[in-house]
Amino acid sequence: MAKEMQDYIVEMRRDFHMYPELRWEENRTAGVVESELKKYGYDVQRVVGTGVVGVLKGEGSGGVVALRADMDALPIKEETGKPYASKVEGKMHACGHDAHTAMLLGAARILSNIRGEINGTVKLIFQPAEEGGWGAEKMVDAGVVDDVDALFGMHIWATMPAGVIGIRSGALLASVDSFEVSIRGRGGHGAEPHKAVDPIAVAVDLVNAYQKIVTREIAATEPVVVSVTSINGGSAFNIVPEEVRMLGTIRTLDEGVREFVVGRMREITEGYAASMRCTATLKLVSKPAPPTVNDEGLAEFSRRVLSDVGEIVEPDVTMIGEDFSFYGKKTKSMFLFLGTRNEAKGIVYPHHHPKFDVDEDVLYRGAAVHTILAYEYLKG
Repeated sequence: MAKEMQDYIVEMRRDFHMYPELRWEENRTAGVVESELKKYGYDVQRVVGTGVVGVLKGEGSGGVVALRADMDALPIKEETGKPYASKVEGKMHACGHDAHTAMLLGAARILSNIRGEINGTVKLIFQPAEEGGWGAEKMVDAGVVDDVDALFGMHIWATMPAGVIGIRSGALLASVDSFEVSIRGRGGHGAEPHKAVDPIAVAVDLVNAYQKIVTREIAATEPVVVSVTSINGGSAFNIVPEEVRMLGTIRTLDEGVREFVVGRMREITEGYAASMRCTATLKLVSKPAPPTVNDEGLAEFSRRVLSDVGEIVEPDVTMIGEDFSFYGKKTKSMFLFLGTRNEAKGIVYPHHHPKFDVDEDVLYRGAAVHTILAYEYLKG
């Protein structure tokens, strides 16, 4: 049935791809989703502005299972040259969310067609603002998973061969923190640094000190990443600046480890700066997202019921983050990957790249995965 939906899924994916919308701007996308769901008999509700929830009650009694797709694009200028390339300057679906939305709409049609065989309720969650907006948290706060027994999500994955399904139990994706460090010294002439208090020198030492937390205070078996990604200070070759500002990110797979790293970074930032006659503060500039941890039982269930859909592999843990993790704080959840890399077609670029694309020939498999997970879970 999913294979028969292939043309529809590709058509929807290309439509979303040509008209990308950034986080919290997904009005057109949400409108298309609403219209499609209503065609197939779903009870449809707008949530948190641009989110859409569709509910389908089966003929039999049972629990509630949810399937999630994200809808937002990225502020990237597309360079694929494809006929369905973005028509919106500076915006692009460079992470596959267009495919996610289209695949879940394909599953929506199939589930509607087999409604008489469904025991329980299927809830489809079309979520806004995954890219840094923590839309999942807003959906959770709005109560969309309060009655859900299990929730499944899936992501197109650029490093896995096209059509391969990635299933991993336990931690899969990292927590996400963004931080800002402000270091204030005393300005002066670059030829007389002894008469100034140089915050650049402190910044350099802090970058190195943060890495010592990873290598000397955390077990080598515990994945942790601390990346300083921006350093700004000064405007001339011969002036010691008053202030330096740094930005960066912290990634872990364990919330306890995350708290330890953040705490030590604050201690080192303030203590070392003080020892060098500067003042410094470290603050988190956005709410953190927890790590994505798959339920062990749902992982085993997924391997079993999807064995005929395609090759199943255990993907590597990645320190990339996903706000799908917020759902896992509320209900049992499982996040899968669907490979889309196809060297023969030139589909080799990573997520968030201006030449990112997906192998559309595998999209029907995504619809099949969603459908089978929902149907089999409710069958019990």
